[in-house]
Amino acid sequence: MINRIRDIRKQKGLTLADVAARCVPATTAQTIGRLETGTRNLSLVWMNRIAAALEVEPEVLVRSETDSQTRIVARLVESGAEALTAPRDAILPTALSGDATLVAMTVEVSAGEYRAGDQIWLRHISAEDYSRLVNRDVLAPRPGGRFAFGRLIDRDDHRVALLPPGVGQRQMVIDNPPWLAVAEMLVRRL
Repeated sequence: MINRIRDIRKQKGLTLADVAARCVPATTAQTIGRLETGTRNLSLVWMNRIAAALEVEPEVLVRSETDSQTRIVARLVESGAEALTAPRDAILPTALSGDATLVAMTVEVSAGEYRAGDQIWLRHISAEDYSRLVNRDVLAPRPGGRFAFGRLIDRDDHRVALLPPGVGQRQMVIDNPPWLAVAEMLVRRL
């Protein structure tokens, strides 16, 4: 198995000290460095601590030597596409647990800025954070196993108002949604 802690840490722009401070309980940068380089054994306990600190699933921290991984080879800057000094693994966002879970929704018919074939990844948000979702696209469950998706345009203590994507859509009001999930990432095939 290949340890990918360093690649993920660097991709997230974190130092050894940053990761060490984010660990619960906190540890030292030296310990993280030893775990990265393999001079210290990466136990299941350490995998879980470091995964939480890096905000990835524990299994992302290691990979088989035979697995092929999608690589990031370039970045787009003002002057155009620019090669990276060294390719790195593409790490998809994942949830940790509880309210931070990701869900995904596929787009079957183009609506507003979304095209048929798109995937929208959404993150569950707790009720006390609904006010910061105003003017963001959210998914809300409705009675009978149905869902509503649209821009959150208003909220009060018990209701949220969504404006579905597309021209001429009418506002939908949902009473006491058990949860909302905010659109966090769009995956679109070219």
